[in-house]
Amino acid sequence: MLKDIDELKLISEQDNLWNDKEKAQEVFKKKRKLENLLNSFNNLKTEYDDLVNFYELFKSENDESLKQELSNLLKNTIKLSKELKISTLLSNEADGNNCYIEINAGAGGTESQDWAQMLLRMYLRWIEAKNLKKSIMNINNGDEAGIKSVTVKVEGENAFGLLKSESGVHRLVRISPFDAQKRRHTSFSSVWVYPIVSNNIEIEIESKDLRIDTYRASGAGGQHVNKTDSAIRISHIPTGIVVQCQNQRSQHQNKASAIKMLESRLYELELRKIEEKRNKTTKEKKEIGWGHQIRSYVMQPYRLVKDLRTGQEKSDIDKVLDGDLDDFIFSYLSSSNR
Repeated sequence: MLKDIDELKLISEQDNLWNDKEKAQEVFKKKRKLENLLNSFNNLKTEYDDLVNFYELFKSENDESLKQELSNLLKNTIKLSKELKISTLLSNEADGNNCYIEINAGAGGTESQDWAQMLLRMYLRWIEAKNLKKSIMNINNGDEAGIKSVTVKVEGENAFGLLKSESGVHRLVRISPFDAQKRRHTSFSSVWVYPIVSNNIEIEIESKDLRIDTYRASGAGGQHVNKTDSAIRISHIPTGIVVQCQNQRSQHQNKASAIKMLESRLYELELRKIEEKRNKTTKEKKEIGWGHQIRSYVMQPYRLVKDLRTGQEKSDIDKVLDGDLDDFIFSYLSSSNR
């Protein structure tokens, strides 16, 4: 790793590097990623050394009051080791890319739309905790509550690599706040994560394959959204993929953003085809559809969040819905053939 950093450092110091802006950005991105890995390793080593020294002190003094501090050191060391392992596991082609998260409410009207909004809040909390950048590209509000769909752009180191584990159908079981008889309801929403195509990857899109519609934007975004048909919907006819964007002020800007979103969807589709060829015997690698939920969030009659792919469980459902997803992400990335 040190050798790689030194080589990238020499390249970054070349006078003509910025003659090719895209290449320069790629070099600095790789250099920054390796430096972050090295810093994480050094931090873990320091924490481990402190843990060993503190344990020796605890044994020699046999002081029970030091137990809690020793426990805290151990927990932090385990946390740092998990974070470092996750970073080393993110080595696939698109793992380092920025990404889009698309959330769609399933059948069930207000129930599922409210659940989709809960999922949006959960991911926004997680994104904030990771100091990643977010922007809502498109949102369709529910008829009474919640949202029908939303697309969020996430920017930052390993954004796609970390969030790709969230793609699939999420199931909620709870006593409905919208049911006067307080009956238990089951709701479904889908979450799909797509890598944003980097500049060194070309995706061919022919204009004859596109249907472009304009419509009036809804939701927050300023008074202009209710006065002009600036929002854009692009349908890719060969694949049936549909993308929408309404967060920019002009139709031209929304169209450009929507095209980027479509490129990401097509790129992810190709990546998935490659993965399916590599894992022909892995059932989960087949196309994910309704009824193939990846995670269940149960609030009634017991409280439990369970990932059905890895078996990872957490009983503190409120903490999970507040963005505590790292254990689920780590379990997914640590499992085989990811």
